[in-house]
Amino acid sequence: MAMTGVLRPGHVALRVLDLNEAVRHYVEVLGLFETARDDKGRVFLKAWDEADHHSVVLREADEAGMDYMGWRVASDAELERLAGDLQASSLASDFSWIAAGEHPATGKRFRFTIPTGHVMELYSQKDVVGCNTGYTNPDPWPDGLRGIAPSRFDHCLLYGDDLDGTVKLFVEVLGFGVAEQVLAGPDKLMIGAFLSCSNKPHDVAFIRQPVKNKFHHASFLLDNWNEILKAADILSKRKVSIDIGPTRHGITRGETIYFFDSSGNRNEVFSGGYIYYPDKPTITWTDDQLGPAIFYHDRKINDAFLTVYT
Repeated sequence: MAMTGVLRPGHVALRVLDLNEAVRHYVEVLGLFETARDDKGRVFLKAWDEADHHSVVLREADEAGMDYMGWRVASDAELERLAGDLQASSLASDFSWIAAGEHPATGKRFRFTIPTGHVMELYSQKDVVGCNTGYTNPDPWPDGLRGIAPSRFDHCLLYGDDLDGTVKLFVEVLGFGVAEQVLAGPDKLMIGAFLSCSNKPHDVAFIRQPVKNKFHHASFLLDNWNEILKAADILSKRKVSIDIGPTRHGITRGETIYFFDSSGNRNEVFSGGYIYYPDKPTITWTDDQLGPAIFYHDRKINDAFLTVYT
């Protein structure tokens, strides 16, 4: 599939209550690698198979949650084009350019707010520091991994009120496809949307809730179900708060376990799922089947999963 426009999720910036404890969680438990710290007190991290300088940014604050999510685009020209399209659209607001170098090893970024209240940004340049196996005759995985050790940052799930406007923006302006949706009631109100800019089941997902700018989870990729089970062992051994799992989703068909960082931000490690192409029909779930849609094995909703967010 020709990749143009928005290529993939590039980074997620999270607020944490205690930076030292958060770094311990993301390095020792999740298994990311610290790549930099800056004079603003932020810590930058990446997973072992990511080429770019960082994919996670941690900042100490009084309230946990997500500051913003960044998206890698195909070129400088695409960055300028998409910035213009967003400014011409009535669906986004609060536009600004962030100077190159404000994130270490990163070019200029175009920042905007979407109808659900979340802050997003686009960028086209970030230094390639390389994955931990290298790119010539590489082994399948590197030595010296710690913790769960996902290969990459995969997606976020976000909560907000104006789901319709946000889906319209991602589809019509940013070029995403709707891989799956959840519809409710006789009017078939969309209450969930799983959006892809690639061939993954989702690169970002949104759930309709009467709130603005809420963060449900950041997800990181593992290879297979056995690694999900091993992640559960590691989380229990480390006495990390587990939300639910190991289990499988009906939506995306992915295998999963959810847990919390030391500040209450939810993490997921995820494997599996199908290949998505733009011509694939949208998969639809109805609200009377929400149990197996979210947790296919239990076939029932965990109330905390729907109501706990940062």
